[in-house]
Amino acid sequence: MKKGTYQLHDEANFNFQLNRTLMWGNGDLEEIKTIASRISTTEDWVREMGILAKEAETNGQIPKAIGYYRMAEFFEADGTSEKSRLYNQSKSLFYDYHKVIFDKEIKRDEVEYEKGKLPVWICLPKEEIKDTVIIHGGNDSYMEEFLPVVQRLVSEGIAVYIFDGPGQGGALRESGIYYTYEWEKPIKAILDAYQLENVTLIGLSLGGMLAPRAAAFEHRIQRVVAWGIMPSFYDVILTKVPNELRILMDAEEKEKVNELVQRKMAVDPLVKWAMQHGMFSMNVETPYDYIRKVQHFEMESIGSQITQDFLLLSSNEDHFIPVELYKRVIDALPNVKSLTYKMYTKYDLAENHCNLGNSELVLRDIIHWILQARNK
Repeated sequence: MKKGTYQLHDEANFNFQLNRTLMWGNGDLEEIKTIASRISTTEDWVREMGILAKEAETNGQIPKAIGYYRMAEFFEADGTSEKSRLYNQSKSLFYDYHKVIFDKEIKRDEVEYEKGKLPVWICLPKEEIKDTVIIHGGNDSYMEEFLPVVQRLVSEGIAVYIFDGPGQGGALRESGIYYTYEWEKPIKAILDAYQLENVTLIGLSLGGMLAPRAAAFEHRIQRVVAWGIMPSFYDVILTKVPNELRILMDAEEKEKVNELVQRKMAVDPLVKWAMQHGMFSMNVETPYDYIRKVQHFEMESIGSQITQDFLLLSSNEDHFIPVELYKRVIDALPNVKSLTYKMYTKYDLAENHCNLGNSELVLRDIIHWILQARNK
């Protein structure tokens, strides 16, 4: 796994997503530096990343092409034919390139859920199984991004079931299954389908709220890893907009909320992307309806029902999540069996969202914690 964090763009989210392309998308540093200076809008991003993707594919540099197509798709507007084309191109190249892995090491499967299917990978160690882990991402990840994470866990004797849940990846793009805050429902579907007991559940980013929420209602989960601080998705997204928005939301001023958010979207690429993606993944028509729905995405009200071993991972320069929110998560967990909290910094090269500058360090810590908790 690559290591390091780079200052590539003045806008925080573009900078993070460029680093994500480099660290998790097999991007080339010099190529990414070259396009960074040409990006001011999401449209710029899609154009430049698409050019890199096509060049990489033409030159037979398939791992890069997979990542570049995926990240071009990231900022393309939801619901467009171009979004679908970029998604399908990235996914098709991914499974063609990794055909041997998915023939011999990882089984691709699907679990029936509502009126569609949740895509699942099953990866079992060849020797003794030391633990069983279920993994899912957050607001905008696809499970294909996590192939190195899956392989690292399996190398330590850990069985892995990774899936795209409602509102995520293939579940959203191919089955039209929209987000739910009741994450215990898809988790139950996975546990039932494979008759799993005594598992560790790992959720990244928004998954740092979803996984604890599921654990409160599903006690076949014995250990929880919140890879990201997320007591309340509502409070996180409101840190990116004027305080006036919270007042208008409290007053249920729908039209004024929509006007305010649309003005902010016009000048802030992060807000524009977050609102467009959020409205699509939660199947609502307006910013107000999206923000109202987001209010249900919290774990504090059910935190006292969480009784498992709990690992909370954070980073001190996360551009999405204010670091001070960690205390709210800890305060919401009075009845956990044990609580371990780790904050990563630039000295770890892991100070950014989901610690993507040093995934190997974080995975090493997670594996150590799992095996310790499992065997105590």
